[in-house]
Amino acid sequence: MPKQPLSLWPYLALVLNALVWGTSWWPLRTLNELGLHALWASSATYLLGSAALVLFRPSTLREVLATPALWLLALAAGTTMVGFNWGITIADVIRVVLLFYLMPVWAVLLARWVLNEAITVKSIIRIALALLGATLVLSPEGQVAFPVPSALGEWLGLMGGAAFALNNVLLRHQQSSSAQARLLGMFLGGAVVPAVVALALGVLAFTGSGIPVPAFPGWLGVAVLAGFAVALLVANYGLQFGASRLPANVTSVVMLSEVVFATASAVLFANEVLTGQVAIGGMLIMGAAILAAWDDQSGAH
Repeated sequence: MPKQPLSLWPYLALVLNALVWGTSWWPLRTLNELGLHALWASSATYLLGSAALVLFRPSTLREVLATPALWLLALAAGTTMVGFNWGITIADVIRVVLLFYLMPVWAVLLARWVLNEAITVKSIIRIALALLGATLVLSPEGQVAFPVPSALGEWLGLMGGAAFALNNVLLRHQQSSSAQARLLGMFLGGAVVPAVVALALGVLAFTGSGIPVPAFPGWLGVAVLAGFAVALLVANYGLQFGASRLPANVTSVVMLSEVVFATASAVLFANEVLTGQVAIGGMLIMGAAILAAWDDQSGAH
């Protein structure tokens, strides 16, 4: 039987998803400047997406409400949005994205806890590579220090990556649920958790140090918010389309192009500087992620 011709569409769909997320700092920062904090912007965006999913298939909402395990998935997805979206709004985009991609470290530990998967020599090597990369990213230029984040945005990037790793582990754990229910669970989490965090921190707004109540961002802000919501829906469709047609390890590696898009856009449009030390640290972190994807395909975790 002759081989089927290679289709570029699944690859392009995944690259589109990575492009949207790699440049998501721009609409979030724009909305923040217009008076809508990143947490409120995230909540509004995912609320629109959740409404669209429920209107398309109402039965999915009943499945989510009847499956408590999907509530934990929603919490993990929502925490991911809090960490990533807030982090890239207030801190160096390149550092936050690289710290977010320390997922190989969290994935090994969470897979051991949730899925009872063994910690192998290969997984220890991946963790060592990722931690060495984090050390270079977090250390002052020309120095190597213990990798402790020095700003809230960096802590948020780490938290977002850990939550995303849990999100991915729970997706594997909940394979018995329909794909639509898992997707809706993640979107509902993205709508609810950032809003709850914003409301909780909003109490501090009276002291001048908290998150203010959402303000109308003007018609420009509405246009940016609507465009961002559409872009996320298209990006998610691209992820579903590409991931369902390519091997898991290929999908994971292609998705790392998000780091490239985030770095390039931050350097070109946010006047950020990519130093040699951070670049080397980023390559180590990405190398650990690539090894994780390859080992996952071969069944070695």
